[in-house]
Amino acid sequence: MGEKVLVKDRALNAERIDRIGREVKRVLPTFAAENFVADVMADLPRLELKARIARTAKGLHDHLPVTGTAALDVLLRSLPPTPQAAGITNDFGLHLYSPHSDYVARYCRTGKELDQALNALRRFTCYFSAEDAVRYFLNDFPEQTMNAVHAWARDDDYRVRRLASESTRPMLPWSPRLRLPPEAGLPVLAQLHFDKSRYVTRSVANHLRDIAATDGDLVIATLTRWKTDRRTREKEFDFVAREALKAALKRGWSPAYEFLGYPSDVRVDISAVHIQRTALRAGETLAFSADLLAEATVPLHVSYAICSTAQRGKRRENVYFLSRVTAKPGQPVTLSKEHPLRSTGTAAVVPGAFTLQIQVNGQRFPVGQFQVAQ
Repeated sequence: MGEKVLVKDRALNAERIDRIGREVKRVLPTFAAENFVADVMADLPRLELKARIARTAKGLHDHLPVTGTAALDVLLRSLPPTPQAAGITNDFGLHLYSPHSDYVARYCRTGKELDQALNALRRFTCYFSAEDAVRYFLNDFPEQTMNAVHAWARDDDYRVRRLASESTRPMLPWSPRLRLPPEAGLPVLAQLHFDKSRYVTRSVANHLRDIAATDGDLVIATLTRWKTDRRTREKEFDFVAREALKAALKRGWSPAYEFLGYPSDVRVDISAVHIQRTALRAGETLAFSADLLAEATVPLHVSYAICSTAQRGKRRENVYFLSRVTAKPGQPVTLSKEHPLRSTGTAAVVPGAFTLQIQVNGQRFPVGQFQVAQ
């Protein structure tokens, strides 16, 4: 097996910096592409991804013989004629073009250049999603930028429509926090929740999930209004609602279960959780099962919670989806799962004692225990 290539090294590397230089020089022959590449590459290998984006944007700023709207014009003309011509095969785009929108946010964020800068971000987002850059404009020029966002929500290009939702998310990961109120983007979502593109509606759902972290009732009210107006296809609405309430379901918040059709006062019996092996090592697989019996026909949303105590004594819990099933009286439902005990960017597996609980429609049931060794 070959050595794993880090995301930062795939995203922006010597080959891609060279390509940026060549594409700019194609439309601006006086651009010193070789100097630009040498300058950026002197620093790039030691930098993490966001710093690589910023360093490449700085290299463009330092070596372009023009600034302001003239520089924007050069960068726009340097783009291949279409995303497909650029070799882009996914919705999000190529990191090759992430420095372009970063350049706009860093060096063209002025009132004088505002309209041209926002128009450039609209174009750049089709080559690499530009929501991070837009957030700087939302903080500095909220009214003018929100006007542009509303126009983007009606754009013919689904990537631009998605930008309208994604850029206004209250808690967008790896991006600056907005100084706007959390509900500021709801009028934008009202235009997008019935969009035909899953790329757009997934962003709508993620946006609502951000709001639900602080105001679940507002999200339930919003979803109820959308459900009533019947503009969204049922299947797509169900997707948006489930994704929007995903974190609330993990927390066991009963209004989320009720809205999705899972009664929170469900009456079920669950056997003791059977754990196949109770002594494990990080990287191995936790296999468990339990039997569920319901008193009546009832839809169930089943999750499981793995809890441990961190090194400083703080309780840590991660909740994972297990199953959606309709239980019928007298017909046992067997719940089982094989869960890899692997560390991720958000959940590290630390040696020690763990517990496992089944969660049904927000209710917690008997605890199983296991140990993870070094």
